[in-house]
Amino acid sequence: MFQGTGSDVGKTVLVAGFCRLAANHGLKVRPFKPQNMSNNAAVADDGGEIGRAQWLQALACRVRPSVHMNPVLLKPQSETGSQVVVQGKVFGQARGRDYQKLKPQLMAAVMDSFGRVSAEADLVLVEGAGSPAEINLRPGDIANMGFATLAGVPVVLVGDIDRGGVIASIVGTHTILPDEDRAMIAGYLINKFRGDVSLFDDGIAAVGGFTGWSCLGVVPWLKSAARLPAEDSVALERLVQGAKGGLKIAVPVLPRIANFDDFDPLKAEPDVELVFVRPGERLPEDAALVILPGSKSTISDLADFRSQGWDADLRAHHGRGGRIIGICGGYQMLGRRVSDPLGLEGGDLAVEGLGLLDIETEMAPEKTVRNIKARSAEHDVDLSGYEIHLGVSHGPDSARPMTFLDGRPDGAISPDGKVSGTYLHGLFDSDAYRAKLLAGFGIRGGTTNFRADVDAALDDIAAELDRLVGFERLMQTSALMRR
Repeated sequence: MFQGTGSDVGKTVLVAGFCRLAANHGLKVRPFKPQNMSNNAAVADDGGEIGRAQWLQALACRVRPSVHMNPVLLKPQSETGSQVVVQGKVFGQARGRDYQKLKPQLMAAVMDSFGRVSAEADLVLVEGAGSPAEINLRPGDIANMGFATLAGVPVVLVGDIDRGGVIASIVGTHTILPDEDRAMIAGYLINKFRGDVSLFDDGIAAVGGFTGWSCLGVVPWLKSAARLPAEDSVALERLVQGAKGGLKIAVPVLPRIANFDDFDPLKAEPDVELVFVRPGERLPEDAALVILPGSKSTISDLADFRSQGWDADLRAHHGRGGRIIGICGGYQMLGRRVSDPLGLEGGDLAVEGLGLLDIETEMAPEKTVRNIKARSAEHDVDLSGYEIHLGVSHGPDSARPMTFLDGRPDGAISPDGKVSGTYLHGLFDSDAYRAKLLAGFGIRGGTTNFRADVDAALDDIAAELDRLVGFERLMQTSALMRR
């Protein structure tokens, strides 16, 4: 199990890389994360939602993703509450304090899923969440040491040297952990190192002196990681944008933005400058295309969109002849009205939409979660992706669908053709669709196979980890713990 000294230390990429490394050595390897918190969700092949990170790690293992690879998924809906998804299905909603009381009940589902994943694997690589040193959350913990001690899984602690204070974070973790938890740690990895690794020799000696733990390797900043989908909004804050001076595409960052890895294929286009517009910034006037992303809470994010003045910016963009695309929640926002009569999102029951598409959306209790084959009605090319949403949208503009999902018309296009929306996530993964879309702006795109590049990046990372840490050393962690 890979646990971090904090969030965003690189656990997801390391697990994905080691999964691919083990798969390349002929092992049946599976990923597992007991509890994930992210609005970046995927649809597993056996139905239901999991974190996109575990979807990526399953890809690294060259196996189909299963809901049992991430049995508990928390999808934040507000500052204090989240939707709780258990083994792929919505379990309910819980505020932070209530969830702490709920966690012990969820351990049975976690262990059931772990047993199912383990039964078909030679090796399971587990990703923790946050830090095991959050001892205020230790009672009832299912994400880190609570799981590791119950399941008997040895732990590799990951420290991020790029953020500074890595020696203190590792030694502090050792100091604060209770004896039972400390005994589970087989060693540690230093991640995201820049420069001459030998300069950290004294650091390794210092950590060893304080903790007695072995350093299993020093991993540099893995450049190929930039070619992988980002897991959550922590990483979104530091996303590298596309090439400056290319076709500018703007994406406003909503408080509860969801499935923002939809835009990774556009970011990878050499002639596209993808700009994530932060709160307090304006939508750029020179953007050719504005894309409204998915949202976990459409109504509250729409209110925030207006509070930023982005509604006026978007109208001005449309008035200049600019293109607008809405994905899922972003599509819902573009309509005339969004209503939530049952209060499923926990906020206002109805709001006026942006009015750029003549449709209305009503939230419904039945959540749509499915992988689909699709086709672009606008460009007549094949697509594939998935749906994860509450709500049904309809209106006059629906007579001009943007896509067909498993043969069903979906989405809408405005009479002037400048505004369109769809419930399809994964729209831009299609190389043919990107080529057609970007050709409309006079540039060449879609020349790279995005999915193949992600797969190649996983192989590159696996090769680096094999060189820096080694497959055998990975497999020896259980023996290290027993000694």
